[in-house]
Amino acid sequence: MIDLSRFIRDVPDFPRQGIVFKDITPLLSNPAALAESIRLLAARVAKPDAVVAIESRGFVFGTGLALHWGVPLVPARKFGKLPGKTVREVYSLEYGEDTLELHADALRAGQRVVVVDDLLATGGTAAATARLVEQLEASVAAFLFLIELKGLGGRAVLGSYPAEALLAYEVAEERPRA
Repeated sequence: MIDLSRFIRDVPDFPRQGIVFKDITPLLSNPAALAESIRLLAARVAKPDAVVAIESRGFVFGTGLALHWGVPLVPARKFGKLPGKTVREVYSLEYGEDTLELHADALRAGQRVVVVDDLLATGGTAAATARLVEQLEASVAAFLFLIELKGLGGRAVLGSYPAEALLAYEVAEERPRA
């Protein structure tokens, strides 16, 4: 078993003063560590009907999981990035709001999905993705994250949804990104 924490690099004062950014680039550049992260994430939950991956780093882990399980990959994208008919969810950020979209035909009623992203911080993006899944009458079986930044309230925002993270780091009440 590989110690994945060895492949997470701290970058002080990025993207702004006082924040220590958790850089996953070393993990992505190491095939064995990346494969291990996918294997460990997949072992945390039962096989779903589909994987919903949050833009953009969630696409990396979501693709690996969808291939592992042999299920469809559904991208959750920022507003205006998906062609065709979409469903939208506007959600709050610390300073403003953002919008996520799914293709309107991406999921069928009753499907069980796992939502995947690289990082759980404040939980806003993940919660918005859950609302998108539910707009399409599918259900969120679980959330999977490579990293959880504890102390930012992400788990509380996700409420009763099951959520798993491979790595956890304690941080002060700073709000890097959801």
